Amino acid sequence: MAQLSPPTPFEVLIVDDDAGDVMIIEEALVTHGIGSTLHVVPDGVVAMQFLRREGEHKDAPRPHLVLLDLNMPRMGGREVLEELKADDELASIPVVVLTTSSADEDILRSYDLHANAYVTKPVDFSEFEGVVVQIESFYGNTAQLPGRRR
Repeated sequence: MAQLSPPTPFEVLIVDDDAGDVMIIEEALVTHGIGSTLHVVPDGVVAMQFLRREGEHKDAPRPHLVLLDLNMPRMGGREVLEELKADDELASIPVVVLTTSSADEDILRSYDLHANAYVTKPVDFSEFEGVVVQIESFYGNTAQLPGRRR
C-alpha cells in the first residue's frame, strides 16, 4: 500500500498595518482551532520581499493564501496586488482583499487586478471574526490550491 504524504500546513500571509485587525484575524483562527500558519507583514514593500523570498525572508514559505489590506504605508495593497498577479511565479496565489473600504472603485480596481475575492472588514468584532473563519475555511478546507496537499 502506498504511503500517503502528510498534509501541507496551510500558510497564510497577512498584509496589514493595523495591529488590532491582525490580532482579530489571529485570534479568530486560533479560537476556532484552524491550523493555519500565519505570517504577518506591515506593508506592501515587506510583503513583496516575503513573497519573493528576499533579504531576511529568504527562507519564507510560499503562502497558500494572502489576506491583503488596501490602505498601508510605503506600498499599498493595490500595488501589491498588481505586482503579485503580474509575476508568473506568484500569480497563482489566491489573494483576498480584506479592507475597510466598500467604495465601488476599490472593489472594481481590485477585481481588475485579479483579486480572488474582495471582503469589507465588518466593524463588529464577532462579525469580523466570522468572516475570517469563513475565508480560511473555504481556502483552507474546500478549495484545491496549488502546491498544497490535504
